[in-house]
Amino acid sequence: MRRRKFLALMGVAGAGLALGKTPAQAAGNAHFEGYPDGKAVLFDATRCIGCRKCEAACNQVNKLPAPAKPFDDLTVLDAERRTSAKAYTVVNRYQPAGGGAPVFRKIQCNHCLEPACASACFVRAFKKNPDGSVTYDASVCVGCRYCMVACPFNIPAYEYDEPLTPRVMKCTMCHPQISSGELAMPGCVGACPKEALVYGRRSDLLKIAHARIEAFPGRYVDHVYGEREMGGTSWLHLSGVPFSQIGMREDLGVTSAPELTSGALAVVPMVAAVWPALLGGIWAISKRNAKTADEEKKEAVKAAVAANQADNDAELAKAKEQAEKDKKDSIEREVKKALEEAAAAAKEEEGA
Repeated sequence: MRRRKFLALMGVAGAGLALGKTPAQAAGNAHFEGYPDGKAVLFDATRCIGCRKCEAACNQVNKLPAPAKPFDDLTVLDAERRTSAKAYTVVNRYQPAGGGAPVFRKIQCNHCLEPACASACFVRAFKKNPDGSVTYDASVCVGCRYCMVACPFNIPAYEYDEPLTPRVMKCTMCHPQISSGELAMPGCVGACPKEALVYGRRSDLLKIAHARIEAFPGRYVDHVYGEREMGGTSWLHLSGVPFSQIGMREDLGVTSAPELTSGALAVVPMVAAVWPALLGGIWAISKRNAKTADEEKKEAVKAAVAANQADNDAELAKAKEQAEKDKKDSIEREVKKALEEAAAAAKEEEGA
């Protein structure tokens, strides 16, 4: 019902646009530096041991279904995985170039300062919160899944196995639990035995990250991933090997999603509003064409039946005429035969 109601509302919006009363609003070009007290998480790949305790904590806190293999089964690290509708975070193992010990990376929503998912969503189902998290409102989602296409980190996952009320699922940075006071920090952070995860103000975590790089230049790549990528994220990364070797994109640049898409997104409200009218017009034309085709078909059938009836009448008349002629010829033959027989009989009597 929500989707049907949405389409109806969009139809009303389309009428408003036609009258010039509802101008489309484009995304702004001003770069957002983040909320001053926004929180973040710093992940240090040099400290991660791939124990998957963060996965177990996430599963428990968010009440997600149990995985096919238990969390202490590390054979799942043999294959690279991605987040899903039933797993908000996963840990992957990578073998760096040149050998050496494997490196582990925790994967979840990066909670961008200016989220691509929110930028692509024309019903505002996604939003950036002052605490740094990016959350999703299923009650307004229309299931277009533009967020999945837009995310440069391939994070949002769709509930394809839910036929009635499918949702887009991803990490929330435990926003509901922290907001209610149930947790003081994200579940994964509290469960990490090696302090590979640190939770706090983003500005403070950036200072911590740069201090680690400065103190141990031989241990870390001289870059804090997420400080500027796609305009910055609230999930920051440190690594001892190039980020590309642990499955992270290094081609994203520093421009945020809204800056990249502001021109295209300006027409989204108009397209969304006009779409129901367009579909209605197509339906009406199709209906009219179908009606016309049906009437033409009926006329063609009527004409064919009339022509066939005329042919049948002509054939019947011809058959009757031939039958009359055959009957007349038969009578004439019988009369002629009878006359000939009578003549022959008379001749025999005279001879006797």
